Amino acid sequence: MTKFAGKVAIVTGAGSGIGEAVAGRFSRDGAAVVLVGRTVAKLEDVARELDPTRTLIYTADISDQSAAEAMVAATLERFGRLDVLINNAGVGPVVPFLEISAEDWHKVMAINVDGVFFCTRAALPSLLETKGNIVNVSSVSGLGGDWNMSVYNAAKGAVTNLTRSLAVELGSKGVRVNAVNPSLTFTALTQGIESDPKLMAKFTERIPLGRGAQAAEVADAIAFLASVDARFVTGVNLPVDGGLSASTGQPRLA
Repeated sequence: MTKFAGKVAIVTGAGSGIGEAVAGRFSRDGAAVVLVGRTVAKLEDVARELDPTRTLIYTADISDQSAAEAMVAATLERFGRLDVLINNAGVGPVVPFLEISAEDWHKVMAINVDGVFFCTRAALPSLLETKGNIVNVSSVSGLGGDWNMSVYNAAKGAVTNLTRSLAVELGSKGVRVNAVNPSLTFTALTQGIESDPKLMAKFTERIPLGRGAQAAEVADAIAFLASVDARFVTGVNLPVDGGLSASTGQPRLA
């Protein structure tokens, strides 16, 4: 497949889960891919499955402004351009509001929100040159509230509305900005849910398609938004949720 032939994509949080799936999808579609994360061993594992001539491993804490800027500089040095930024890195603790420490709050905001801000700021000059685009990985938790996830809801809500705002501001400059909003997606981070049959039953009861998503299914939606097929799509927060957000939340009736 050559949908992204000649294009260069940065994927943050590329060491596992959705980020790993996105990196694989873009590489198979012909893109040069920059794998960004904090753990080099994980990035190396992902890179083994990709074309080495079109892959760059870059270890960075994207919540640090200088690290985000250096990441983009390294991308341009290696590949000479940047076409797509996938802001995927994130954390999502489950903590009752009264038990959230200031340290926890700042950590979640730093990775989920500051990271998107710093990476976008660093990448934007290059994206303006190539008329590229940004896809943020938000969450259904950025579209509504959850029990005991207030800090995550606040962070992903910020990403959701930042997506809309940037789309409005950058559209006339030729840069599209969209987001995906996944529900339960099977990754290493959800193993605790998967291993609990009662909890899984509660999740799947709420999802009309009756199951959680595979990371590759979210990656497919991201690839669509980043591709020429979505050339007239910007400012969208696309639920990749098996129909979860179509429900009012009322229980199933007999």
